[in-house]
Amino acid sequence: MIRRLLPFADCRDTPLRWIAIAVAICAAAASATHAHAQPAAPVAAPAIQAAPAIQMEHISVQVTGKGSPVILIPGLSSPRAVWDGVVPDLAKGHTVYLVQVNGFGGDDPRGNLKPGILAGIVADLDRLVQDRKLKDAAVIGHSMGGLAGLMLAKAHPGDLSRLMIVDSLPFIGAIFMPDPSVAALEPQAAAMRDQMVAGYGKPANEAGIQGTAASLALKPGSREKVAGWVRAADARVSGVAMYEDLTTDLRGDLAGIETPITLVYPWSAMMPKERAEPFYKAQYAKAPHVGFVAVGDSAHFVMLDQPEAFKAAVLAFAGE
Repeated sequence: MIRRLLPFADCRDTPLRWIAIAVAICAAAASATHAHAQPAAPVAAPAIQAAPAIQMEHISVQVTGKGSPVILIPGLSSPRAVWDGVVPDLAKGHTVYLVQVNGFGGDDPRGNLKPGILAGIVADLDRLVQDRKLKDAAVIGHSMGGLAGLMLAKAHPGDLSRLMIVDSLPFIGAIFMPDPSVAALEPQAAAMRDQMVAGYGKPANEAGIQGTAASLALKPGSREKVAGWVRAADARVSGVAMYEDLTTDLRGDLAGIETPITLVYPWSAMMPKERAEPFYKAQYAKAPHVGFVAVGDSAHFVMLDQPEAFKAAVLAFAGE
């Protein structure tokens, strides 16, 4: 499938787990549906009961805990429940702002039914920081949420004191070709977006959903959660957000981002550390302040496969 949809991908030069993610993206394009079209598995209740969400045009935000601010941004098709394993301990010493992209987790898409989702997320995050007068906020983003965090650091560096990026790149094209460019990737990204959006309102392809989950998580319980999140996400929002993720290139901006970055990356038998480490370090080589945390025996959803190791990394980053 990857050769058909992305003919320039080279498995010899690309970490194997990223090939799996690319396959998962293609599978998601054929499998995503919307909760209104077919009942989806319910999204788990948050680990801590939070106040009613702050509703914005592109995101909603639940607030819990007390102390210095930490903003948590989930990835593509993921609800805020992706952070359930870290919120209880994090909230003991921090005010935690749990973001959810409108259209994910069964939410109303609101302003996310048109292009500009990533820019809208960043604008809403900036508004959140300004309205709440947040000082020295720590931001943690997974996957597309990590890219949004990097965009926030570029556009509004005063909004955050530090950034943790969980398995995300400044340009995802690096997983597909040795000399990537947005122009080369855009036609394939557009085709996947259109296929994904066309799946809205149609019955879910369960085989595709299970394949997606298996590519993004290692443990059976982790895969079950990911599959439920894919079912609950609005395919129209996921398709456009995926396209924007695939066609956003921040490599040229890294040198000018002074915000300290911590990059959490997974490794496993499918993608050994000796391959993962040089790959990730090369992608962030131009960032002036970056550190790396490797989490073994995990895949893209690090927080699900290795919850204790991930929680330890988050608490250390947040200043516990």
